[in-house]
Amino acid sequence: MCGMAGWVDFSADLRSQSAVLKAMTQTMALRGPDAAGMWLDRHVGLGHRRLSVIDPAGGSQPMVAERNGAPAAVLVYVGEIYNYRELRRELSALGHRFRSASDTEVLLRAYLQWGDACTERLNGMFAFAIWDVAARRLVLGRDPMGVKPLYYYPTRDGLIFGSEPKAILAHPQPEAELDEDGLRELLLVFTKTPEHGIFRGMREVRPGQLVSIDHSGLRTHRYWQLASRPHTDDLATTVATVRELLEDTIARQLVADVPLCTLLSGGLDSSAVTALAARHLRGQQAGPVRTFAIDFRADPAAPADGPIEDALYAAQVAAHVNADHSVIALSVTDMAGAATRDAVVSANDRPTGLGDLYASLYLLSQRVAAQSTVALSGESADELFGGYRWFHDENTEADTFPWFAALGEGAETDRGLLDPGLFAALDLPAYRDAAYRRALSEVPHLPGENGKERRMRELSYLHLTWFVQILLDRKDRMSMANGLEVRVPFCDHRLVEYVFNAPWHMKAFDGREKSLLRAAAQDLLPEPVTARRKSPYPSIGNPGYESALRDRLTEMLSDPGSPVAPILDRRRLRAMLHEPLDGDHFSSNRRATELMLSLNRWMQRYRVRLALSS
Repeated sequence: MCGMAGWVDFSADLRSQSAVLKAMTQTMALRGPDAAGMWLDRHVGLGHRRLSVIDPAGGSQPMVAERNGAPAAVLVYVGEIYNYRELRRELSALGHRFRSASDTEVLLRAYLQWGDACTERLNGMFAFAIWDVAARRLVLGRDPMGVKPLYYYPTRDGLIFGSEPKAILAHPQPEAELDEDGLRELLLVFTKTPEHGIFRGMREVRPGQLVSIDHSGLRTHRYWQLASRPHTDDLATTVATVRELLEDTIARQLVADVPLCTLLSGGLDSSAVTALAARHLRGQQAGPVRTFAIDFRADPAAPADGPIEDALYAAQVAAHVNADHSVIALSVTDMAGAATRDAVVSANDRPTGLGDLYASLYLLSQRVAAQSTVALSGESADELFGGYRWFHDENTEADTFPWFAALGEGAETDRGLLDPGLFAALDLPAYRDAAYRRALSEVPHLPGENGKERRMRELSYLHLTWFVQILLDRKDRMSMANGLEVRVPFCDHRLVEYVFNAPWHMKAFDGREKSLLRAAAQDLLPEPVTARRKSPYPSIGNPGYESALRDRLTEMLSDPGSPVAPILDRRRLRAMLHEPLDGDHFSSNRRATELMLSLNRWMQRYRVRLALSS
């Protein structure tokens, strides 16, 4: 899967800057534990860390393509191009000659053949940087749904880029500064503004976007975005098409030269992926699918309707498809330990108020990576098919992001934790409302579309372009920090385009959530799984976890050098030590406590300087 970094400076000779490039690249050693490479020329440096998945022997990077014996283009790239075999045949017919069996070389040759338009032919999850030698031009690109991350930092004479912010911050020029808008982004935990990089001056390449820079300046271009089209298929055809698209994309995503598995929660989404993967592997005589599930049964205080229930459903599915099934047991000691919390902050490059959701995925990835290099996940099905409860209740009409309306107090940062003057100056409601208006202005409505269908298209767009980014980031950072590549079939842009344009009355035709997916997978799964109501991602309920949070909060408050201290209401925090945290990651007190602890550790680790005007 890999990590990449580099920079362009049109005013300097970078050929002697290998030490800087090595430092930037080394920050992503966990993303790419198998190999490292660098390429330097007068105005550009490209670095790469590799996790070998396809063609381990032939896919080394940076990869150089030559014309007439001289470099024509140089590529660093992360991710997978799932249709690389078809593209390779097409490019071979056009006269291209290949030296490897890797998808990396296919992407490089595709750029030489079609230029920037090559992205329109790709099916996959990817981020790349290509240096066009003749044009002296750097092109950054990101996959349509933003499964793989990519950040950049414009400078006076070029830009610095990396798969993660830590790679950019390893360059001597950028500083780890947090201004008001960066703080607002962190405090609004359930909102991730496209292109915002948190650190001052840093930006994120938007999903489906190209960023290019040459002597004439920096440009951005959206090569893909959700578009509205009339849906002419009837219900039966729509269900059949969803099934066909899922079968095709899962078959594509099962290609790997390393051990592969699925992450199985026992819910409809991961169960459908697992069942289709099992069917395909049987057809290829490739043996049973491997599956992994989380279980908190090692935790005697875990709630009976949480992760234990998930593990039981996962076991049912595994037995139904004859999987090689493993259970990963996690305890409160695993989840609350200082080493795990530090690892999560380092992997995430930003604080989070959803500590146990991140810690559990980090630990699961760690255990899975010991036995498998690639995993398929059911992530993003809720956003695509309408799985959250707020798609189906009165909050659909609220004039804000629907998850904020549905979660209420649980979606807000507890204003009592921040210095009152700072909290007033940040004006988080106004910031969130401006973000909501911006998102709404982008929704591609059909002519004459109104009423329920119009509003549900808006909700679908908000989830597929804003909300899903939080979950995809979490998935990528927690897995890649352990050298595990997680693929996301429900983010195939063909499937997303098709389901986005299916009318809401089809998406909820049986009066339940995810009606189209349930119908498409009905024959694959045991009845208890298809009949099961959606349950949220499990939150650890052990009182010991709450106690650990209190202990760490006490330590932070007793440390006069805590970097987060200048923005806190310390008196309110001390009072909160004696209040219940409510035992759920959506509760205001618990989430705010997690966020402040994480924010403090993040500021320490990254040496963040507050650049606030107030």
